Formats: sequence, structure tokens, C-alpha cells
Amino acid sequence: MKPFGRRVEEAAAPIAAAPQKVAATPAPAPGLAPDAVLLFRLRGKIMERLDSGVIAEMSPDVLRAQLEPVIHEIAGQEHVLLSARDQGQLAQQLTDEMVGFGPLEPLLRDDSIGDIMVNGPDTVFVEVRGKLRKADVRFRDAEHVAMVAQKMVATIGRRVDESSPLCDARLPDGSRVNVIFPPLALDGPCISIRKSSQKKLDFAGMVANGSMNPSVARVLEIAARCRLNILVSGGTGSGKTTLLNALSQMISHDERILTIEDAAELQLQQPHVVRLETRTANLEGRGEINQRELLRNALRMRPDRIIVGEVRGAEAYDMLQAMNTGHDGSISTVHANTTRDAISRVENMVLMATANLPTRAIRTQIVSAVDLIIQIERMRDGVRRVSQVSDLCGMEGEVISLNDVASFAFEGEDAAGGIFGRYHSAVARPSFAHRLGYYGLENAWMDALQEL
Repeated sequence: MKPFGRRVEEAAAPIAAAPQKVAATPAPAPGLAPDAVLLFRLRGKIMERLDSGVIAEMSPDVLRAQLEPVIHEIAGQEHVLLSARDQGQLAQQLTDEMVGFGPLEPLLRDDSIGDIMVNGPDTVFVEVRGKLRKADVRFRDAEHVAMVAQKMVATIGRRVDESSPLCDARLPDGSRVNVIFPPLALDGPCISIRKSSQKKLDFAGMVANGSMNPSVARVLEIAARCRLNILVSGGTGSGKTTLLNALSQMISHDERILTIEDAAELQLQQPHVVRLETRTANLEGRGEINQRELLRNALRMRPDRIIVGEVRGAEAYDMLQAMNTGHDGSISTVHANTTRDAISRVENMVLMATANLPTRAIRTQIVSAVDLIIQIERMRDGVRRVSQVSDLCGMEGEVISLNDVASFAFEGEDAAGGIFGRYHSAVARPSFAHRLGYYGLENAWMDALQEL
């Protein structure tokens, strides 16, 4: 490697950024085995010989390759017996610490993991195939967790500390990150990561995963191709964004698409996409740009379609206005337990924007704006399934009338604990039949329902 000998603190400071420095050679955590204490001491010796300026210019693979001979040399000087496997593991750990996100790097590289939840230095959980389990990963202490969290949010120019203890961010690979610091988190900093799948799931992939059957997939494909306004509803981690990405693949490549998100995670494949992301307030409490402001500005940007990653507040009113003013084919997501609950959620969020609007007027706008609500949920076998697809037929008095295009009925479970069932449909002419006819897909729609 290049000249060594810079200060340990400089060599160990996280690249790109963390606002606070953490000692490069921390004291071993109490209760560690003698071998682990020895590795801590060895790690400190290695860190003393690293040049942070040189490290910043290296790729992870090059850095790891250059660390291994240094580890071998220092282990010999310290009379520490390390196998080639141990040397490789230590080199990888140091590489992850210096140019990655420390102990979380192995979890981020594992494609089988969906969510990562850090509750404390020794308490890290992951979701694998819809099930939570504790990961064999640990941080040195709470300060180490804080350093990794600050490094993560710094990648997009955000900050998190005790004065600003909440932050949403995204990693370079598109994974979504939420961080909460003390005093709001009583037991120390917490990190929640929703990993971005590197596999771009389409409807065929979702059918293969058991999320829906081919007939439901065909129904949703037709809905997206016919430029219906769609609301995707579900709980946290139910697969709303994955389904939204699959729907977006049906959008024509000659359309201008605007996406609006708190932390950008959509993976649209079209060539003409403008991605907008909210901005948090600065240290003086100024400069915040929320989704509602972005949505209003998006209407002036000549969009063909507007996709709002998640509607959570007063921006629901502007979303309905956009859907009602010629921006057909808009898609958004909302947290709700059923398609009926999704309507109530949107209604309540509209009231946050304009409390004086009569309830009937709000419901009339919802019926006019939204064509289809798709409910997706993570069931107890860990599979994320489309459980309900509802057509907003119109108003019956003060109540919005829904027709279930498809609904999943549980029938039992197999020997492995997997749920099975079938979809039912009230085969009826949908309220948006004129749009199906306009695109020449009304017969295809009815055929798909017959096959459910």
C-alpha cells in the first residue's frame, strides 16, 4: 500500500462523511472471548497503518486485496496465529468499515434478505422470505450504530443527531432507510432498512412467487395499459412498492412520467422519467419541501403520468385533483387494511388539507378520480399476495359502492405451512368499461375474469 502513518482517527473516519468521529480502536465490548479481544487489538494495529486519503480512492475489492498482506505481516509481528480464512474475514470486515456500512454490509449483500432492523448494538433482525429472525451481527456499541446511521443518511446530504433525531434516506442501491436517534429512541439509535430488490419483478415474477395467479396478473396488466387511475393499498412491508413497480412496466416508453417520493425507491424502466424527492428542513428549520409542494409543481411540468410513492397526508387532495384533471394512469400507494379502508384513509387525508369540504364532495371526488384499488398483504406464511381488487362503481346515497373484481379466499395450508386458496370474482361490467373499449381490451378483461 501507499505510505502509512497518518493518525488513527483520520484513517478510521468514515468515508464521505459522518459528522462525528468515532475512535478507531475502541475498547473491546465486555464479555468477549479472549480470541475476540485479540482480534480487537490486532485490528487497532492495522488501522494505525492505514492512510485514509489512499483508502478513499480505492474500490472495495482493491482495498480488501491490499489489506490481506498487511494483516498477515502485523499478525506475524504480534505473534497472532491467523488462518488464511481468518485473514480474509478480517480484511472484509475492515473494508466494510472503511468504505461501506460496517457490520450491515454482509446483510446488504445478501439477496435473500428483505428488511434489516437494528434495535441496538447486539440486536439486529432481518426478514427472510417474509419471516423475521435475529441476525448473527453485532456493533461495537451504540456509538458505532450512530456512526453507521450518520454515514448512511450523509450519502444524500441529510443529517441525523440528537437535535434532529428523525431521518428518511436512501442508499446508493435504492434501499430505503429510516433512522431514529435518542431522545426519541430510548435504548439508543435504531436503523430500519427496506432493501431494494436487484431483481426487477414483473407480473410473471409475482405469479411465480405466489403473489397472484395468471388471471389476476392479466387483469392488472390490462388496468395499467388502459391508463386507469390505480391506488395500491396495504400494510407496512406488504409489497406495495414491488406491485407499483410491476404496474409501471406496462407504461408506454413514449410517456413522460413524474415520480414523487419521500425517499426515492421506485425503479421505473422507461426512458422519460423525472424523479422528485422531498427535502427536510435545514439546521435553522427552513427549506423543507414536502410532497404536496412537489405534487403541485409536477402539474406544471407537463406530465403524462404522475406516480406518488406513498400518500400519507394533505397531498392526497392534490393527488385527487391531478387524477381528475386529465392525468390518467396515475398510480399511488396508501397504508390500509382493505380496499374499503383505503377509501376512508384517503378521505381523512383530504380533510387534513381542506377541513371545510363536505364529506359527500370528497367521496364524489374519490369516485371520479380513482378507478381501481388493489389490496396486497403479507400473509402468515410470509408470502405477499394480492388479496382484493376493487372497482369504485359510484355513489349509493352517501356511500361509495365497490365491486370486487377479484378477491382471494383462504382455503387451507399445505404440509410446509404455505397458504392456498382461490380467487373469486363477481363478473360484471366495470365502471371503466368505456376505457377498456377505447383501448380495445374489454373482451380481454372479461376473459381474464372468467378464468379466475
